[in-house]
Amino acid sequence: MSQDDPIREYSGAAGGWGALKSVTRSWLGSDNAVKNIRAMLKTNQDHGFDCPGCAWGEAPENGLVKFCENGAKAVNWESTGRTVGPAFFAEHRVSDLLRQSDYWLEYQGRLSHPMRYDADSDRYVEIPWEEAFALIAQHLNRLESPHQAEFYTSGRASNEAAYLYQLFVRAFGTNNFPDCSNMCHEASGIGMTDSLGVGKGTVVFDDLEHADAIFVIGQNPGTNHPRMLEPLREAVQRGAQVICINPLKERGLERFQHPQKPLEMLGNGAEPTSTAYFRPALGGDMALMRGIAKYLLGWEREALAAGEPPVFDHAFLEEHTDGLNDYLAAVDATPWTHIRAQSGLSLDDIERAARMYRRAERVVMCWAMGITQHRHSVATVQEIVNLQLLRGNVGKPGAGLSPVRGHSNVQGDRTMGIDEKPPAALLDALKERFRFEVPRDHGHNTVQAIQAMEEGRSKVFLGLGGNFAQATPDTERTHAALRHCELTVHIATKLNRSHLVTGREALILPCLGRTEIDMQAEGPQGVTVEDTFSMVHISHGQLTPRSAHLRSEPAIIAGIARATLGDHPVDWVSLIADYGRIRELIADTIPGFEDFHARLDQPGGFHLGNPAAERVWHTDSGKARFRSHALPEALVNAGVLARGETPDLILQTLRSHDQYNTTLYGLDDRYRGVFGLREVVFASETEIRRLGFAPGDRVDLVSLWDDGRERRVSDFQLVAYDMPDGQAAAYYPETNPLVPLDSYGEQTFTPTSKFIAIRLERTAPSQRLDAETA
Repeated sequence: MSQDDPIREYSGAAGGWGALKSVTRSWLGSDNAVKNIRAMLKTNQDHGFDCPGCAWGEAPENGLVKFCENGAKAVNWESTGRTVGPAFFAEHRVSDLLRQSDYWLEYQGRLSHPMRYDADSDRYVEIPWEEAFALIAQHLNRLESPHQAEFYTSGRASNEAAYLYQLFVRAFGTNNFPDCSNMCHEASGIGMTDSLGVGKGTVVFDDLEHADAIFVIGQNPGTNHPRMLEPLREAVQRGAQVICINPLKERGLERFQHPQKPLEMLGNGAEPTSTAYFRPALGGDMALMRGIAKYLLGWEREALAAGEPPVFDHAFLEEHTDGLNDYLAAVDATPWTHIRAQSGLSLDDIERAARMYRRAERVVMCWAMGITQHRHSVATVQEIVNLQLLRGNVGKPGAGLSPVRGHSNVQGDRTMGIDEKPPAALLDALKERFRFEVPRDHGHNTVQAIQAMEEGRSKVFLGLGGNFAQATPDTERTHAALRHCELTVHIATKLNRSHLVTGREALILPCLGRTEIDMQAEGPQGVTVEDTFSMVHISHGQLTPRSAHLRSEPAIIAGIARATLGDHPVDWVSLIADYGRIRELIADTIPGFEDFHARLDQPGGFHLGNPAAERVWHTDSGKARFRSHALPEALVNAGVLARGETPDLILQTLRSHDQYNTTLYGLDDRYRGVFGLREVVFASETEIRRLGFAPGDRVDLVSLWDDGRERRVSDFQLVAYDMPDGQAAAYYPETNPLVPLDSYGEQTFTPTSKFIAIRLERTAPSQRLDAETA
């Protein structure tokens, strides 16, 4: 197989020499290599800055290098020497930029000046900051209702920025907070809050070091959370079980070569990161968990009948839970035939997983988007919780629940109040502290915001970071919805497609990155973030800002707020002069942040605490609750089935290894053997040939849904891959057009991006020609 072949096997372990080569390429390609050495060495260090990539927590030990391959890419991508300013936009019309790829757009560099869209010339032109703020205020203040504006938040925003944002928006009069959480871990928050009284993970980093078994479910840490690989392989080395449950064989869940261990690198060795690997059907995780519970229940009854030690933790169940009998009745009522068919696993495999779970005294369950982006995701999360409750695996060392968060402060943003359904306690605290009537009605989540813009009910969109147009489902509808707006505003570090999908008026407001020094009136400022383990720590940028025209996210929010509301309900200018004043307000109104500023002096920050981890249950009953759900009768949309349509395959969307969320650092996905391509679709060779195709053929993917709309992406190359039959996988955002806006999780409104019924059609020659000449 030629090294020029874009589809070729990659035999290396996760990490290792491949990671070092990748980091070197991103570093040298940043056009800022000398300064970025310092930046990378300050990543995740005390008195340094928090990695702008994922939310994985820090190991307690110190070290010179505390970043992973994708963290290095994130730093070098943000700290590029290239800039996008007035001269760039003078050369490029927006309609021309729309023809460029997402990778090309971000590669151009850092945004350097505030820009306003001029529809007559179809170009962005420079605008002074104060005029930009005044334009936003003009649009907001002439709305008939505050609910006609949408205020989006990316998970990168700091605690200080998020707190100011929610304060401004609620003082303006709405809870319209569509945010990236709506598209990822919403099911985790809803399910765990209902079951345990808290919607965050109950484990800390130290628990991974004491677990007898770690289940990694619907998650690919090798790409999405690479620093998680080290504790996984250390668990295997000390004899713990690491059980991976994921349809695709992912290299990071098989073996890992640590780039910071010279002997291992010189010997080209690698260590396993798992002891068992189960590959369920898409959407079949709940059935697998139910099957494990059913085996445990059978063994529990056998043990009691024989006078042997019980399988369940009876003392824990009696003292700390309710709803057990109803749940066990649901388990009894679930036939093995349904479990087998929906899980996609044999009963032998399910029994093996159950025995591994039973033998472990301390179990940690980790999961990510493979669990939460389905119609029945809340039920699946609660099935995982139920399983842990049966053996008392919540609230003891080395055990617990860990929904592994994605972006670096997505959990902190929700803690700060970025929530379209805010808890009454938060609203009461804001009212008491700031003396204004806070809005009580629920606002719009992401799906509802798109629908409101589409229907003309919302007229202004303001995005605090992110790439809303590409991160969201049903791309054609989302783009049309944004174009219906009177004004679209994006606070961002780099150019992306969302900036080109404009309302009648549009602004791009360039902000400082996490890596840059934030100098305000009273000196340099730090910002705080919360990681997936609920650790809060401070981040200080280290590099000179790429442009003198950049402002921090808190300063931009304060500028918009002051232009819109004046000095109500706070003196916005004073807060920006010293972010410690923002932290004082946080401490006054957000539980867990007492003595906020002082506690940041602790190395590594401080833990917010988690009542469920202490076996304190903030539920109506004061106990952890078993929640009983029947397995779905069918996973494919009922309207599709009613028409007699049968999907060729079920598609999941996923990231490549050179990708973080919608940001593309490159065009390779080396672990899966794809180089220089994005428009590929993975399926087993058996399935490819069953459908009348061959590996390498070009196909269109057509989504099956019940609303009469055609959803199609064209000219994708079929790639034979080791994965279960009946399934396919392809990269987002390229396949987001296939996700129907109305296909979302029950209770969550999270797009079902991990379960899309599709049909394959051979790409027409005319489409191939169009693609080659584009």
